[in-house]
Amino acid sequence: MPSPRQPSPIPEYPYRDGAMQCEGVALATLAEAVGTPFYCYSTAALTRRYRDYEAAFAGLDARICYAVKANSNQAVLTRFAQLGAGADVVSEGEMRRALAAGIPAERIVFSGVAKTAAELGAALDHGVGQINVESEGELHLLSELAKTRGRRIRVALRINPDIDARTHPKITTGKAQNKFGIPFEDAGRVYALAASLPGLEPVSVALHIGSQLLDFAPFEAAFSRAAALVRQLRGQGRAISHLDLGGGVGVPYQGEAPADLNAYAAIIRRTVGGLGCALTLEPGRFLIAEAGVLVSQVIVVKPGSLRRIVVQDAAMNDLLRPTLYEAYHPVVPVRAIGDARATPADVVGPVCESGDYLAVARDLPPLASGDLLAVLYAGAYGAVMSSTYNSRLLVPEVLVDGTRWAVVRPRPSYADLIGLDRVPDWLAAERR
Repeated sequence: MPSPRQPSPIPEYPYRDGAMQCEGVALATLAEAVGTPFYCYSTAALTRRYRDYEAAFAGLDARICYAVKANSNQAVLTRFAQLGAGADVVSEGEMRRALAAGIPAERIVFSGVAKTAAELGAALDHGVGQINVESEGELHLLSELAKTRGRRIRVALRINPDIDARTHPKITTGKAQNKFGIPFEDAGRVYALAASLPGLEPVSVALHIGSQLLDFAPFEAAFSRAAALVRQLRGQGRAISHLDLGGGVGVPYQGEAPADLNAYAAIIRRTVGGLGCALTLEPGRFLIAEAGVLVSQVIVVKPGSLRRIVVQDAAMNDLLRPTLYEAYHPVVPVRAIGDARATPADVVGPVCESGDYLAVARDLPPLASGDLLAVLYAGAYGAVMSSTYNSRLLVPEVLVDGTRWAVVRPRPSYADLIGLDRVPDWLAAERR
């Protein structure tokens, strides 16, 4: 576990002069300027992760499409667009965010298990490069939409390979009981159906087995099944020219050995590299998680009957992952606290729920009201999953680039929050 007396596990968040920085900006300076809690993102970190990913697949015909669901801030998307990334989206809103950030439509993959007619129509009208179809019903709907537009579109069928990713049950997506994709055993029949429908040209196999994989054995099993399916379909006369392998590479939240991208790329080369398929890769968490931290301020420290309770101003509606997934995030003081002995503490928030915590039984040094904490690896599935529960304001997001920084999503006002609601005329009249 990282300690303020040791180097930070994330190079873009070092301790200098006893305090944590983001690149060349002190987190304490940002806290004073924008208030707490807030998210902070390092441009250098997300750039480094993208370049590492890109380098691992050098020489392959592979396109990197960033999974927008991990973090959809326009500044983050704009930076990935500048780096050459495409986008993997799962809603019309995410598609429009990607387009607004400058990601070309032909580099957008539209995934998702419940795409509506309106969403599919918007994807066709904007010319997205790939639609991953997840059911026979969606095939028929897409065919009708393409036919009414006089279009013939290239599609991928997302196949469920029934491979256990061995991660948290709520983030595995490739087992038979999961809602995603077309059962592997039905693939041949459904491809034949797709080829028979007007307006459709099935050219790709897609799959995604889950998230936060640090053990790559499930990838090898899933990609081997995908390769066998491509050969089977080609044997049936299907012109399969593309393969979408999804994302899922994990990050070391608990100090595990970092994911070996070269080993991951070697698996891809070994299993599907000889098929002659153009590849689509859809990393999300891997690219953005360690680029972000959530900074909060201690309100009070209570003794507690089992251990200290550190009450701070970030809550489950700011970072839902610990409550939703029992997820672990390192929590460290922003200012180094000498050689004081660390003792167990629960780090909890102000929301009126027992599940409102960021860390449980975590060894931390003595803390007092006003101290700042940094929750690490918070760039993925943090701000995007936040809410205004308990009528708490959404927290601001800040992007740092060297010594420059900017608020890339401001904290709304209470007037903004309350103004989202509408009171019917008859109730307003009675109130007056």
